[in-house]
Amino acid sequence: MSTANTCGNAAILTQARGGGREEVAMSLDKTKSDGTVGKALEILDLVASFGRPVRFSDVLDVAEFPKATVYRFIQTLTSQGMLSYDPDRQTYALGIRLVRLAHSAWQQSSLAPVAHPHIEKLARDVGETVHLAQLDHAQVLYVDKIDPGKPIEMFSQAGKVGPAYCTGVGKAMMAYLEAPHLAEVIGQQSFHVFTEFTLSDETALRAELVDIRSNGYGFDREEHEPDIICVALPILTARGRVLGALSVTSSTQRTSLAALEALVPRIQMAVTAIANEAESWRFPDQSKFQSIETAKG
Repeated sequence: MSTANTCGNAAILTQARGGGREEVAMSLDKTKSDGTVGKALEILDLVASFGRPVRFSDVLDVAEFPKATVYRFIQTLTSQGMLSYDPDRQTYALGIRLVRLAHSAWQQSSLAPVAHPHIEKLARDVGETVHLAQLDHAQVLYVDKIDPGKPIEMFSQAGKVGPAYCTGVGKAMMAYLEAPHLAEVIGQQSFHVFTEFTLSDETALRAELVDIRSNGYGFDREEHEPDIICVALPILTARGRVLGALSVTSSTQRTSLAALEALVPRIQMAVTAIANEAESWRFPDQSKFQSIETAKG
C-alpha cells in the first residue's frame, strides 16, 4: 500500500477493485444532508465513492434526490470545476479544482507534512506499505501512503475513505476515543461483512478495541480484504487525543502477523516523533490571525 491503508459519510464505499451500487448507497444512509450545500457535497461524495468516472445514470441510481435536482447539482458542480465531464464517454469525475483544494488541505494539515518524511523512512526500513490515516466522521481517511519497491494491490490510496471497524488504522484510532465519541462512531458503522474474518457486530468490535487499548496496537486480520494484513498504532497527543494512526501493511503471501508485530517498536518510534512534531506545528501566519481575532474581541 502507499499513502493510506486499512481503514465521510457513513460506513462503506465501493472498493477500488469492485463493489456494487448497493454499497455506495449504504455509504449515504446515515448522512442525509439538508440544504443546498449539503446536497451538493453528497453528490460529490457519491461520485468519489465509485472510484471511477461515472455516468449520470450511475449517480441517479443511488442518489435520493429527484432527477432534476441531481442534474442541476451536477451541472453546477461541473461549471465550478468540482466535477469534470468527458463528452466522448459521457462520464463525470472529480474535477481539478478539488485536486487543488485537496493539495491545499494537505499542506495546511499539522499531521500530513510532518508525518511524510517519517513514513517514507519507515517504509524504506521495513520494506512494506505504510499508511497514515485519520478519522473522517465515522470512516477512515487515508491521508498518505508510501509503497516499498514491491507494492501490493489493495484498496487504500491517499485521499480515499474506508470503513473504520474492519481496518487496522480504524480500530487503532477508535480504541482511544472518549466513550461518548466512541459510541457515536460505532453507531455509524455498517458492519458489512467483507470477508470471513470481518468483525460483524458491535460486541466483537468493542472486545477488540479493549485488547488494542491494552496492547497499544492492533491488527487487520484480512478483515477488509482477503490476504491483506497489517499492524497499526494510534498517533496520540501528550494528553491522549487521537491525531491519527500509522500502519504497516502486507500480504499473507509475503509475511505473517507475528512478523508485523515484531515491527511495533520501530513503528512506535515513528508514531512518537510524528505526535511530538505535530503538536508543535504552527502555520506561518497563525499568530497573526490570533492577534486579529483578539483585537476584534
